[in-house]
Amino acid sequence: MAAAIFSIMIVLLLLGFPMMIPLIAGALVGFVTLFGGLGQLETMIQQMMAGIRPASLIAVPMFIFAADIMTRGQSAGRLIDMVMAFVGHLKGGLAISTAAACTMFGAVSGSTQATVVAIGGPLRPRMQKAGYGDSFILALIVNASDIAFLIPPSIGMIIYGVVSNTSIAELFIAGIGPGLLILVLFAIYSWAYAVRNGVPTEPRASWGERLRAVRAALWPLGFPAIIIGGIYGGIFSPTEAAAACVLYALILETLVFREMGLRDIYRTAKSTGLITAVVFILVAAGAAFSWVISFAQIPQAILSAAGIDQMGQIGVLFAISIAFFIGCMFVDPIVVILILVPIFAPVVADVGLDPVLVGTLITLQVAIGSATPPFGCDIFTAIAVFKRPYMEVIRGTPPFILILLGVSVALIFFPQIALFLRDLAFPGEAG
Repeated sequence: MAAAIFSIMIVLLLLGFPMMIPLIAGALVGFVTLFGGLGQLETMIQQMMAGIRPASLIAVPMFIFAADIMTRGQSAGRLIDMVMAFVGHLKGGLAISTAAACTMFGAVSGSTQATVVAIGGPLRPRMQKAGYGDSFILALIVNASDIAFLIPPSIGMIIYGVVSNTSIAELFIAGIGPGLLILVLFAIYSWAYAVRNGVPTEPRASWGERLRAVRAALWPLGFPAIIIGGIYGGIFSPTEAAAACVLYALILETLVFREMGLRDIYRTAKSTGLITAVVFILVAAGAAFSWVISFAQIPQAILSAAGIDQMGQIGVLFAISIAFFIGCMFVDPIVVILILVPIFAPVVADVGLDPVLVGTLITLQVAIGSATPPFGCDIFTAIAVFKRPYMEVIRGTPPFILILLGVSVALIFFPQIALFLRDLAFPGEAG
């Protein structure tokens, strides 16, 4: 049965069908095989509805909506200007500013693709003018956007938390350490690139200019304050924080900055609705597919054949990293999370791994795979946004991918990179 399911899915993918169709087809074939026909089709429908029932999923469209409002308004630009005022004069400062801006926007949007659009659009022309090679610029923007998948609010972490029944608040805070480590390593590489290629520095901003940039960015900086401060101050749940972000974004861009009118809000809401529909169809189809393969005990058979039951914690973490990294090179990250998390969940429990650590590692691997050839989704976002050929977009990616993989290995051997802040915020979970 497993061979039939995966063969049908691969054929449908090769024929160009969107990922939701192979998922639904695979689940349907599984139900027909298991129950000898379509008599139990209502069970499949029930599993699909159960997949989108968790209240935590309400946060996904709200974070997408808030990020879309910010991208169309002034918030993203003000954050960029603030970062540039402080580090733009350093060697490689413009590249460092780009990475830092991606991190800050990730602390608002939670979406790698939104970050590519919001940060890459205004900063790519400035970097080209400053003397950076376009392949380096594109690779930096695509890979620095991965940090948005780790810094809260992370849509990937929300999906993982729902699928694995793990605390989303704990996942959010665990992503901060690895995200900041990646930012530091990208900054070092950007400095080295600028030195090696003789990229000139930007003029140093005066303290008056820096103060004005900080003042201009104070309102947008309220987003991470709402999300991180609200959740860990016990004021909001992650879902309530998402709702607060939408309200804050609307007030900011319509009343404070006066950048958006009712027509703009309508267009933004429509765009968010379309994206949300796709996400929720994927989640529903993934839930049904996961139920089928779990009921048929396909994951147990696959993992037993791979010998994972003989591995210790380190071996399991490496196996999970490899599976998610390869999966996201070919398939949408949400789909990979929906399919693979239920497969590895029993093994994670058996070897006693912390699900928050596993979720952080999975989120990092998903982010890396999203920017890795041949089919990483962020690559195609960059192609569409910047209108550059495929080979030009991926040419500069290897050094960044090596850095990201190095952080993954460090996270496996030094889990406190992720768990230190989690244990501080949730001392009952330490150890």
